[in-house]
Amino acid sequence: MKKNLAFGLLLLMSLFSVQLFAQEVETIKLTQTEGAFETESLTLKEGTYIFEVTNQGVDHELGFVLAPKGKTDMEFHIKDAYVQNAIKKGETSSSKEVTLKKGEYVYFCPLNPTPQYTLIVE
Repeated sequence: MKKNLAFGLLLLMSLFSVQLFAQEVETIKLTQTEGAFETESLTLKEGTYIFEVTNQGVDHELGFVLAPKGKTDMEFHIKDAYVQNAIKKGETSSSKEVTLKKGEYVYFCPLNPTPQYTLIVE
């Protein structure tokens, strides 16, 4: 009886641990045109995201920067949000997984260049 109870508790704890760490990752798709992102603001829930950015018609390589609002110097950039490859005309690239906490952020492309757009995490 004790062995069965211990095994049951161990199994329950294992399943609970897996549930805690099996966080769902959502992909946010963004498109850049000449000097702009088509999506001008985002409101998201706390969680883990991948940013997928498409270069639609811009004749040079593009990137993606995500930073806390008011802290846009390179030292404050969220490095995992950088796209993994420079984005050529007609191509798409994705960031690594980025876990965002409540707060205000901005996203932009210094290579395009674009304005800084608001991303709010509730």
